[in-house]
This record gives sequence, structure tokens and C-alpha cells, in this order.
Amino acid sequence: MDIFDSLDSFLKRLRSRATVDPVRDWLVLLSVSMIALVGIIVWNVWTFSTVAAGGTIGTSATKAPMVFDNSSLDTIHAIFEKRATEEAKYMTGTYRFADPSQ
Repeated sequence: MDIFDSLDSFLKRLRSRATVDPVRDWLVLLSVSMIALVGIIVWNVWTFSTVAAGGTIGTSATKAPMVFDNSSLDTIHAIFEKRATEEAKYMTGTYRFADPSQ
């Protein structure tokens, strides 16, 4: 509770000293926005030029040796072969079905 009390007293002191000046507030808002916009533009230009030159952003990844398991590839080929044979059965007329939309 002590933190909230000190925060509340700090905010009360800020509000009591603050004068309403819309021109100043808008200038501060626009200045901060322009600084943020310039920062974003500079960041994007730097990023683009770095990547366009072939560089990387951050640390470059280390190349690990490729570890490939042919058994998983054989399983995938078997699944696609089964699908192809089922599709062929529909195309050749082995399977017949009634289309309910007809």
C-alpha cells in the first residue's frame, strides 16, 4: 500500500503544478511523434541496406549438418500412393457414389 500512496501523492503534486497549455501539449506531442517517425525511418533504412548488402540482422545462424531420416520420407510416399490409388478407383468407376446435389 505504501507504493500506491507515494504514487498517488506524486501524481497529486504533478496535477497541482500543471497548467493547461494546449499549444505546448500539441507541440510536445508532435515533437515526440516526429522523433519516433524519424527513428523508425532510420531503423528501416538501416535494416534494408544491411539486408540488401547481404548482411544479417542480429547474430547469424550457425549451419548445422543436415540430419535426414529416409524412413519418414518413405512413410509420406506411401500415404500419397494410397491416396493416388483411391483417387484412381473413383476416376475409373470402381467406386460409385450418388451425388445428393444432382
